Amino acid sequence: MDWIELPWLQRSAPAAPLLRLCDRITSLDSLEEIVSTVAGEFGVPQCGIADREHDWKPFVVRGDLQHNLPSTLFADVIDRNAGVLCKPVDDNPVLVVPTGTVNQDVMIFSGSRLDRDLLPEALAVSRVVGKKIEEIRRLSQSHGHVLRLRSTLEIARSCAGEKNTQNLLERLAEAATKLLGCDRASIFVWDREQQQLVACPALGVEGGRLWLPDNKGIVGEVVHGQKSIVVDDAYNDARFDASVDKKSGYTTRNLLAVPLFDAEGQCLGAFELINKSDGDFNETDIEALEEFGIQVATAMTNTQELEVLVRSNQELTERAAKGSQIIGESDAIVAMRSTIDRLAATDLPVLILGESGTGKEVAAQALHHQGPRASRPFVAINCAALTETLLESELFGHEKGAFTDAHSTHVGKFELAEGGTLFLDEIGDMSLGGQAKLLRVLEQKVITRVGGTQPIPVNVRVLAATNAGLPQMVADKKFRQDLYYRLSVVTLDLPPLRDRPQDILPLAKHFLKQFCANAKRPVLDFTADAARRLQTHAWPGNIRELRNLMERVAFLSAGNRVEVEDLAFILSPKRDAFDDVVEGVTLAEATSGFQREYIKRAVKRMQGNMSETAEQLGLHRSNLYRKMRQLGMEVDDVK
Repeated sequence: MDWIELPWLQRSAPAAPLLRLCDRITSLDSLEEIVSTVAGEFGVPQCGIADREHDWKPFVVRGDLQHNLPSTLFADVIDRNAGVLCKPVDDNPVLVVPTGTVNQDVMIFSGSRLDRDLLPEALAVSRVVGKKIEEIRRLSQSHGHVLRLRSTLEIARSCAGEKNTQNLLERLAEAATKLLGCDRASIFVWDREQQQLVACPALGVEGGRLWLPDNKGIVGEVVHGQKSIVVDDAYNDARFDASVDKKSGYTTRNLLAVPLFDAEGQCLGAFELINKSDGDFNETDIEALEEFGIQVATAMTNTQELEVLVRSNQELTERAAKGSQIIGESDAIVAMRSTIDRLAATDLPVLILGESGTGKEVAAQALHHQGPRASRPFVAINCAALTETLLESELFGHEKGAFTDAHSTHVGKFELAEGGTLFLDEIGDMSLGGQAKLLRVLEQKVITRVGGTQPIPVNVRVLAATNAGLPQMVADKKFRQDLYYRLSVVTLDLPPLRDRPQDILPLAKHFLKQFCANAKRPVLDFTADAARRLQTHAWPGNIRELRNLMERVAFLSAGNRVEVEDLAFILSPKRDAFDDVVEGVTLAEATSGFQREYIKRAVKRMQGNMSETAEQLGLHRSNLYRKMRQLGMEVDDVK
């Protein structure tokens, strides 16, 4: 185009009246009024402000500002920091002056009355307007930044309770599109071990998830280079993979991707925005997404850790529930399982009685894991192992400085079991002072730590167990009667293993299977002789003794089957008929007594089947009957 360049003029200082001219500017929207006023003061019909970011198109005008000046002229005005008066051919003169803003705006005047004498005043006005524009932009950016941070924190707060990573990522991606003004968003989780990136959500992809190699594409460059990338024209960028667009029919125009870091600075993946609603992504968008990404990374880490904890808790609960199975098919065990099923749904206190090793804690765990408190803690404490002072601290906790060794606050078992079950084993060995304090807690459902004054409400189901005869202890004033009645609302009496011989083999096989898995060997089976040997043993240690035996067999047995020899060195010590022999009896009387007791046990183990009893004893059935008559025993022909 033809135009005449007049001499460049350096800017002069603005006059005071011109400074007051911009006092009315409160926002960029009010610039139109100011520009109109400036145009009137200069006596020109057209005036505007052009911005390099918008390709020098005027964004505020008075009238219809038209010019054919090249953008290179505007750049020269900015570079020289001086104004220029141009005279295009067959057109009105145009005056272009810099505003001095960071955005490199220029102010444009157009009109027939323009001349060189107006240049100093135009420079002064543009200077004042430029400062005001800069101030408004800074305030606007700060305000926008505050609003984004506030929205980011609100989004993070609303997602804080999310327990599923997939749902969390989808919610965050949706929130990002609204907050940052774009069409789509995806969060890429970096699986370093598999060397891949998992996109979620992946819109337009079946299942909403997309797996990509971590060494390709724009996102791959972001996670490896750990720097943000902006792409203004996706299809002309060699790094962009358009295959997803082709499958979905979507068109990616531009995109922004930033890396995500955890608290230790480890890269977790990337956050990608696609197709900004108005124009291209800029530095402000990068800053906003990076800030939002901090919250995203924190939420991802917390949710993933929570998922691991939930899974671990579920696995531990399932494992504990399996460990609390009541194994056996005897009438006593079948009845006990039925009773436990009914009691588990209640909060009734249960007193579990039985010899040492009969499985009192297993019964307590079954009551816990089959009831509504299964997801809460099961806490056990052995009352016999603690003195009265220590027992109080263990049950109720203590405050720092409560006694000499109380160097820190200690949380007691009642608090640890909150919402769950507290199992008091060997309750018969608790001191009378400890019994009184326990009774008070059971009645009031409130504890106070040792050395503390603050009452702490507790919601705990209490189960107790003992191998002692509590009724006799109550009669002997060794156990509080009121506590006994409080604990024994329901009583479970566990039979010793010798009274349910039909449960010996099922229990042995159950334990052997578990320990063979721990020993990383195939499950062992019992020979017929080994099975009979197990059933002839008196089991003075009950189920605990059988369990320990199976553990040793699983690790020490050399063959593929359990032989009698594998059991002999372990089963030799047992309580037998000699324990009841009175000194001074004759050998014949002692022998007869032993034989009677031995035959009684054999008949009981074989559940009264005389044929199997005779076979086990190495006798013919008729010879067994004859022997029993000789010993003065009653003979019933039971098959």
